[in-house]
Amino acid sequence: MKIKQISVFLENKSGRLAAVTRLLAGQGINIRAVSIADTSDFGILRLIVDNPDRAYAELKAASFTVSLTEVLGVEMPDRPGGLSSILAILEEKGINIEYLYAFIGKGDNGALVIFRVEELDAAIEVLRARGINVLDGEKIYRL
Repeated sequence: MKIKQISVFLENKSGRLAAVTRLLAGQGINIRAVSIADTSDFGILRLIVDNPDRAYAELKAASFTVSLTEVLGVEMPDRPGGLSSILAILEEKGINIEYLYAFIGKGDNGALVIFRVEELDAAIEVLRARGINVLDGEKIYRL
């Protein structure tokens, strides 16, 4: 149910993002989803990749500041209000969303979104109880 997300701390300098993607490409690691949040001095690159443990090890070995975080992959209707309906379920249960971003591609029945929430297990439980497809890591790494 939980997905391993790679987070990389990057200085906001030309070429740093390219270095990460070049390293992953050179190791045959496929990026499935990506998000970057930045300030004038640094950024946090968040990645879902097809082999998160190997990506973590390779980035660490290359002296990047990297961490693994558990997130959710949620399938939702790809229509107006699809995201809103998921957010309403989490809001109803008081589950705070730290951030989210779209997944590259689609699931069998809709759009895919990556969620980082404070109460991961509670979010999985409430979404599944409402019939929402929360994808397991192995499936999302293969999409």
